[in-house]
Amino acid sequence: MPLFPSDPKTNLLPYDGIVNDYGFILSPLEADNFFEAILSETAWKSDEAVIFGKHIITKRKVAWYGDGEYIYHYSGTRKHSLPWTNSLLALKDLVEKKMDLTFNSCLLNLYHSGEEGMAWHADDEKSLGKNTTIASVSLGAERKFSFRHKKTRETVSLVLAHGSLLVMKGDTQSNWQHCLPKSAKIKHPRINLTFRRFLEDT
Repeated sequence: MPLFPSDPKTNLLPYDGIVNDYGFILSPLEADNFFEAILSETAWKSDEAVIFGKHIITKRKVAWYGDGEYIYHYSGTRKHSLPWTNSLLALKDLVEKKMDLTFNSCLLNLYHSGEEGMAWHADDEKSLGKNTTIASVSLGAERKFSFRHKKTRETVSLVLAHGSLLVMKGDTQSNWQHCLPKSAKIKHPRINLTFRRFLEDT
């Protein structure tokens, strides 16, 4: 169960950012159907990063979709966006109506089990702009998700459930990092979709 109530009006961060938990935006059946469709339709590839000059290829898979031919630079690598699938468009439309906000791109992550995670980082690339809003939809296995303030090192954690929506906005990316900790106890896959506003002229 989530460590916080699913109230989108509640800010989960104590200061220097805004994170809202919308809770379940899909029924269990809808979440199952989206999971299966996106798992099979997405053009998954292993993620790549350049860390301290070393080229890393992850077991975790990623995909980048968008309205146009966007080139996303992060962790020393480049990703070229793909045209939307019908399932992604349907989920994007649902999120946009829920938030009354539009997005033009989506970065997807596929974690095959709890042995795969994401290290501390912030989505603060210039191409996303300052004070960007990121809508994160979780499908599949429940996973712990944590925030850590860049200066004070204070942490905040919650559990992201199958069919739920978490929104990061305001100064969050400037002041906080986030991570998906590994857990050997989790044997099932999870898909995370982060809907974004990509700035084309950066």
